[in-house]
Amino acid sequence: MNSVLAAREWLVKIQIVKNRGQSMTQKAVMNDGCNINYRYSVNEGKPTLVLSNSLGTTMDMWQPQLNEFKKHFSVLTYDARGHGGSDVTTGAYSMDRLGGDIIGLLDHLKLDKVFFCGLSIGGMMAQWLSVFHPQRVHALVMANTSAMIGPSSMWQDRLEHVQKQGLPSIWPNVLARWVSDDFAAKQADKVAIMKTMFESIDAVGYSGCCAAIRDMDMRNLAHLNNLPTLLIAGTQDLATPVSDSEYLLSQHKEAQLIELDAGHLSNIEQAELFTQAVIDFFNS
Repeated sequence: MNSVLAAREWLVKIQIVKNRGQSMTQKAVMNDGCNINYRYSVNEGKPTLVLSNSLGTTMDMWQPQLNEFKKHFSVLTYDARGHGGSDVTTGAYSMDRLGGDIIGLLDHLKLDKVFFCGLSIGGMMAQWLSVFHPQRVHALVMANTSAMIGPSSMWQDRLEHVQKQGLPSIWPNVLARWVSDDFAAKQADKVAIMKTMFESIDAVGYSGCCAAIRDMDMRNLAHLNNLPTLLIAGTQDLATPVSDSEYLLSQHKEAQLIELDAGHLSNIEQAELFTQAVIDFFNS
């Protein structure tokens, strides 16, 4: 099937899912008036798992995991501020602001304590929660993430470039980091889907999140994480290499690390292994 047509069919399927009862996306208003787009699929009697996605993606990044996760959890996915169906607020965002959106969403849904899985900037959100709101989390998965991704000048250059040239101009570089060369060559349909999702993101919202990563440095706080934590690293991840997860492992009192043969979006490139690792960890 033509990769572009496949991407369009996938997007149509997503829209159908959004219009089905429990899975319909909804909005939660944050304390600054920003509307955060979310989808909460309730599995009665099961604990809630929150999924926090990568920079430049929407909640649909988690499609490979959802069917299995919903067998074990009530699943809450959301679009980060500036992404997907959430409002785009102007200016630089911060980890406190993005983390505050998660707490605001939990409060909106009256969820006292959850399991949390974040990838990339979502993994940074997991780090933030472990330090500033550990009482709201049972256990964490931090995937393809780092306590600090530098240099800060790189993020400044990127956000300025995107503001001037748009997101499509950086897609080749993003793809090279998101997945391995082998995956990109053999999975054209999935790459087309990722490209469509990435280019749907607003440049202002993307830049705001770039600023949050630019300014983040959790290295002096990482040792404060006392929560059960699973670290997932991709052996071909150029953005957050295995050494970044090894540093977090050295700082966390209750952590374990697994490595997957994948680039930055390990949940897509190694979907089955990623899914099972998360389920096994949270159910242990």
